Amino acid sequence: MTELNIDGLNKFIQSMPDNYKGPGGAVAVIKDGEVVAQRVWGFSNLLKHEPLTASTRMPICSISKEFTCAVLLDLVGEPEALDTAFSAFLSGFEDQLPSVRQLCNNQSGLRDYWALTVLCGALPEDVFVPEQAKSLLQRLKTTHFTPGTQYSYNNGNFRILSMLLEEATGRDLISLLKEKVFDPAGMKSAELIPDNGAFNDCVGYEGNVQFGYIPAVNRIHWSGDAGICASLDDMIAWDQFVDATRDDENSLYQRIAVAQPFIDGKKSPYNFGLNVRELAGRRITGHGGALRGWRCQRFYSQADRLSVIVLFNHQSDAYGACLQLMQIALNVVPDPVQTVKVNTGWYGDYLDPVSGLVLSLSEAGEGQMKARFSTSPELVKVVEENIARSGAMVLEREGDVIKLARASENLFATLYRLKRVVKADIVGRYHSPELDAEFVCVEAGGALYASFEGFLGKSPMQPLYCVGEDVWLLPNQRSMDAPAPGDWSIIVKRDAAGNVSGVQLGCWLARGVTYNKTV
Repeated sequence: MTELNIDGLNKFIQSMPDNYKGPGGAVAVIKDGEVVAQRVWGFSNLLKHEPLTASTRMPICSISKEFTCAVLLDLVGEPEALDTAFSAFLSGFEDQLPSVRQLCNNQSGLRDYWALTVLCGALPEDVFVPEQAKSLLQRLKTTHFTPGTQYSYNNGNFRILSMLLEEATGRDLISLLKEKVFDPAGMKSAELIPDNGAFNDCVGYEGNVQFGYIPAVNRIHWSGDAGICASLDDMIAWDQFVDATRDDENSLYQRIAVAQPFIDGKKSPYNFGLNVRELAGRRITGHGGALRGWRCQRFYSQADRLSVIVLFNHQSDAYGACLQLMQIALNVVPDPVQTVKVNTGWYGDYLDPVSGLVLSLSEAGEGQMKARFSTSPELVKVVEENIARSGAMVLEREGDVIKLARASENLFATLYRLKRVVKADIVGRYHSPELDAEFVCVEAGGALYASFEGFLGKSPMQPLYCVGEDVWLLPNQRSMDAPAPGDWSIIVKRDAAGNVSGVQLGCWLARGVTYNKTV
């Protein structure tokens, strides 16, 4: 049994207000069912001078997903019991329909519905009600990969689960969570509050010390994918409940923690609302959460009976803080990564013709590069002249070709360097039959801009940047949900005569959305 590094934990926790700057935070470490380190600092409301406490509720964002899955397994048994209802819910689906189990494990291949709200014209501060969620989800006709073959994060999977659960039981998710999870676990103040705009226990803040902090406005109505509000005390109670039931294979947590491989038998990084990773040979389960103004993370090592919880009412790196606390507690010293000088031949933009996604590589200091491929930039370290690694991917370069491996996602791709050739003949309107939405491209003083229109409204104009012949990027760092989609890649399609016939839009969360040119 590993001896806990209490001194190291306390030293790190004391430094957190300086290292994770923002209005406030709460952290706890639980060992063998007992709290061994805890701290709460700062304010829940800067304007009203209200301090943050261990009993202050905050949105736990996507950590909610594990609770949704726990209720599902407890109420209906195996997810397959809801497959028929799901088929009826997406009765117009044209591709291979994923199973409900694949929804639970983020292997569905469905595109993330929060990313799709951008394409449907939503603004970050707009109200988003359940009827709109249902309308958007029922527009889905295709997947962006074959179900069960890859991992792709999708909040909509869990929104659908909540609707199927409520239909099957005739009850709302609010009462189901209270009865099946919160009361048994002793989470006295935890509650699903679907309307973010109705939550006022604590304020979440956008910004940083350079820009300043402003209250984040969220008017989303959640269900299943997020929306639970809980205090540090509640989260401690949950992890104490998890630890107390660790030897019962039928307990809520043990059931959602069962590994769920891909259909080819390879390990998956996700099961029933829980991320799974290894740390020094240990299996670590947990989940993070993000919404504009909020960041949170919990990890649990059953082998060590150790849990770590981090809650911020600002946008600092809760995942990084939680991981460091876990490493310190277990005396895990990460192996040093030896880097080499970066050959500038790495830098540039590369296209994966299968997914339609662009990998952008740029300078990031000695031995490192900034890589944009998923929702936010990753730092990759160049470990050999033509090999670079981050926590999520490995890149191998051969001249103008890069082999990309995101093994935990079961995503392997060959990408080709783009040469910037500007063809500005893409001005016009484009229609997505699946979303019944418009992509509008205009020229203003020789520069190109684009906006999105759909049943959720009309977005502002945003600049387009050419990165290759018939390949453009539209940066999108702010949307209704967080993290935002990141860069949308725009692949121009042409007919036999060379005229623009359509475009394909995609981001890591929602790939390969097809548009036909109408004007």
